[in-house]
Amino acid sequence: MKQSKAEILREYGPFPDVNHVAGVTYDGRHVWFASGDRLNALDPDAGDVVRSIDVAAQAGTAFDGRYLFQIAEGQIQKIDPKTGTVLKTIPTPAKGGDSGLAWAEGTLWIGDYRGRKIHQIDPETGALLRSIDSNRFVTGVTWIDGELWHATWEGEKSDIRHLEPESGRVLELIEMPPGLTVSGLESDGGDRFYCGGGDSGKVRAVRRAR
Repeated sequence: MKQSKAEILREYGPFPDVNHVAGVTYDGRHVWFASGDRLNALDPDAGDVVRSIDVAAQAGTAFDGRYLFQIAEGQIQKIDPKTGTVLKTIPTPAKGGDSGLAWAEGTLWIGDYRGRKIHQIDPETGALLRSIDSNRFVTGVTWIDGELWHATWEGEKSDIRHLEPESGRVLELIEMPPGLTVSGLESDGGDRFYCGGGDSGKVRAVRRAR
């Protein structure tokens, strides 16, 4: 297993009226992050929040190329980012214990925090398709270049892990500095991860070695 220390490229925030950052996703232009009662669009170049959608946003966030998906109160909401309208909801597998969320292969991948699992579900019905075990509490989840990555958070320690999807074996581990926890996780499709900073109210960009 390859191990390294996280290189923090940039910190964003804290932001006004944001006490906790949960899910994080990227639409190719903006980093969207969940902050309890709204979704916020962050311009990663300027460092400013340029727009917010008033919607329950308590855990993972994902983007499928057209719509946002947001976990809140044991459900996943499908949201039109242009209007902020919730188009539909589906149940979550952990029924309130859900954490990270990602879109890949036409399906949703959702972290089960205390269950130490990642579930693949049908985005139309919420039906469980498969589960992958982890040996740590799972927070953010993302896919990049066919690779499955997830973040962990136990106590005040977090890391970012590359898993073999079939076995759940850890192939690579990026260790966050002490006290810097990761709540949500998303790749920008290139050399960085965007990480929700939990109770710090921040979003951090972490280098992904290629």
